[in-house]
Amino acid sequence: MFRKFKMFYQDNKIWVIIGFIIVVLLVLSVYGMSKLESFYRTMTLATMPVQLLLAFASAAAFVVMYVTVFSKGGFGQMKKNKIKVDEEKVTFKEVIGLEGAKKEAMEVVQLIKDRKQLQKIGGKIIKGILLMGPPGCGKTLLAKAIATECGVPFISMAGSEFVEIFVGVGAGRVRSLFKRARDYAYTDGACIVFIDEIEVIGRGRTFTAFGGGEETNSTQNQLLVEMDGLENKKSNVIVIAATNAAETVLDKALLRPGRFDRKITITLPNLKEREQLFEFYLKKVKVSPDLKIDRLARKAVYKSPADIENIIKEAALIATRKKKDTVDMQDMSEAMDRIDLGMETHLDMTPRELEQTAYHEAGHAVALYMLHPTDDVFKITIKSHQGSLGLVAHNPREELHSENREKLIADIMVSLSGYVAEKIKYGTTTTGVSSDFAKAMHLANAMVWKVGMGLSGFIGDFSVIPEAALSQSLKEKLNNETIAIMNSCHAKIEEFLKANWDAVDAVAKRLIIEKEMDFDDLEETLETLGKKKPAEPDAAVKEIKGGDNSIAERSE
Repeated sequence: MFRKFKMFYQDNKIWVIIGFIIVVLLVLSVYGMSKLESFYRTMTLATMPVQLLLAFASAAAFVVMYVTVFSKGGFGQMKKNKIKVDEEKVTFKEVIGLEGAKKEAMEVVQLIKDRKQLQKIGGKIIKGILLMGPPGCGKTLLAKAIATECGVPFISMAGSEFVEIFVGVGAGRVRSLFKRARDYAYTDGACIVFIDEIEVIGRGRTFTAFGGGEETNSTQNQLLVEMDGLENKKSNVIVIAATNAAETVLDKALLRPGRFDRKITITLPNLKEREQLFEFYLKKVKVSPDLKIDRLARKAVYKSPADIENIIKEAALIATRKKKDTVDMQDMSEAMDRIDLGMETHLDMTPRELEQTAYHEAGHAVALYMLHPTDDVFKITIKSHQGSLGLVAHNPREELHSENREKLIADIMVSLSGYVAEKIKYGTTTTGVSSDFAKAMHLANAMVWKVGMGLSGFIGDFSVIPEAALSQSLKEKLNNETIAIMNSCHAKIEEFLKANWDAVDAVAKRLIIEKEMDFDDLEETLETLGKKKPAEPDAAVKEIKGGDNSIAERSE
């Protein structure tokens, strides 16, 4: 109790003194007024309101000038934003998904709870925890959960709040932040400081020939000093920082042991975690009984928790505009389209151009559906989105963290299928194939030059070797292999589409009428022709192997 009273006095010392002075002055004024004659007492009371008004106006003008011009507080005042644990109750149960990260975080919580025992045996409390991962994955929520589970105060700031154009302001804000954190640690046993966007002040420092540097240098230097605890080594202040940037962006001094002792990597949710996220966020809206959460989770591969929440919010808006009482699968599908594909832009196309676009996208869709070993068709449309006349959106059936040769070959064949479909139908092609060619060529080049998936046995990443150090003959061989992969994929996809032209034709004609199709529509159209999606990649993909000498021969 005494510690909290002492901290209250330290935080509000000026106001306590001012209050005491005001009370003394009021007592003296009352005593003085009681000694005056009635005439003078009446005159004094009559003029007092005007005098008080002028005094308050003068004082206000002085305070404004002092704060904005003379005082460091005008530019560097640290926002005092302690979040009390009893008001910010975020438990690990409320942090959906992130199972791996939560296990590591629970270890940290236990260490903080056992800090007295840890210090008793000579150990030291953790100084810093670095949360790394994509945006929208729950890093801030996890930090709050750690503070809640530990039962200690939680102060949060963003890295951008430390940066100003005036040198020294950021360092002053760091000092103010840690001073306040040490005060809370003094009264509550420990305090957690959360710094979001740590890369803003924590990136690698730069120095000039004159010994100076960027303003962020002084801010980071002050942060390093505070994390070392030079001012008070006994204060249990734990720093949790979050970043979306790569670890290599941060300064090495910030990452050394004794600063950020633990690094917790937060990844995108897997299928099970996505189902849990959909269940959690869908509880906040009224949903149709036929809404299939498992199907939504499969369609939301590589989506972050923030993305999933945004999809549901957008679906609720769409359902409201349609005067519906509940959100159904159609609303969810439209929400995903709007977020992933962008808003539809209305372009007036000639019937011939519309038909060419339909056949182009139909070629992509049939090849993707029948040949691709990992991806499914998400949406086929000939409505204009983000400048494109049409597109085939696809996503993987499950999370993949690496890509094999079959997958890359299938990507190239699918990219070339729109060009081939146009050529089969019209005997000519359009400029709409340029982005497809760019993607296909980039993949083929990477296969040969970077990941050893060429045809002649060259292994290694030749892109890291300076161009001048590579012989002209070696570059020609590598480039010829790139062209050989392109030509072989073109020949295979042409053979495939000619053999399945009835499927391309049926999809294109339906697209012209309906303008867009999803996976179910495509599957329905192809099944009426007796074409089913194979369980394994088509033989056309498997035939293009590294030992296929016929391909290598064609490049000579």
